[in-house]
Amino acid sequence: MYSGMLLKNSEVMKHGDMILYRIGELAKAAHISERTVDYYTKLGLITPEQRSEKNYRLYSHETLAALDRINQLKLEKYTLEEIKSLMSKWNAATPEADVSNKLVELEVHMQQLEREVRALEPIINQLNPGQANKALSNLLPRGLACMEAIRLLLTQGPPM
Repeated sequence: MYSGMLLKNSEVMKHGDMILYRIGELAKAAHISERTVDYYTKLGLITPEQRSEKNYRLYSHETLAALDRINQLKLEKYTLEEIKSLMSKWNAATPEADVSNKLVELEVHMQQLEREVRALEPIINQLNPGQANKALSNLLPRGLACMEAIRLLLTQGPPM
C-alpha cells in the first residue's frame, strides 16, 4: 500500500524524486478520458505505481509513455488485446533484444535516408562545385560520427 511522503499539487503528487499522477491529471496529460484510464487499468494495459492514503490510484510518468504507445498502436488499427500482447513482450524484452531491435531500427532508418539521398541526386547533380562542397562539409562530420558509433557498438558491444 502507500508509504512515504506525498506532496499534493492539484492532482500531481511527488514521492521522493518520482512524480505521480492521480487519474484526472494523467487523463488530461494523455489527452484521454478518465474512463479510458480506468478501462485500460482494468484490462491490465497500465498499472498504478501505488495508492495514496485516500486510496487514489497514482500513476508514474512512465504510464504517460505507455498511453502514448497505446494511442499510436490504436491509430495503426491494433486491437486492445494485440496491444496488451505487444506491450507485454516489450516489457519482457532483454537488453540484448533491445539492442538488436534498435540496430534493426537504425538499419531501416539508414535505408530510408539512402532512398531520400537518391531522390535528391538530380538536384545535387545540378549544384555547382562550391555549393556541393559546402553541403558535403556540413553533412560529412555528423554522418561519420554516427557510423563510427554504430561500428564501435557492433565490434565492442555496449560498455560494461
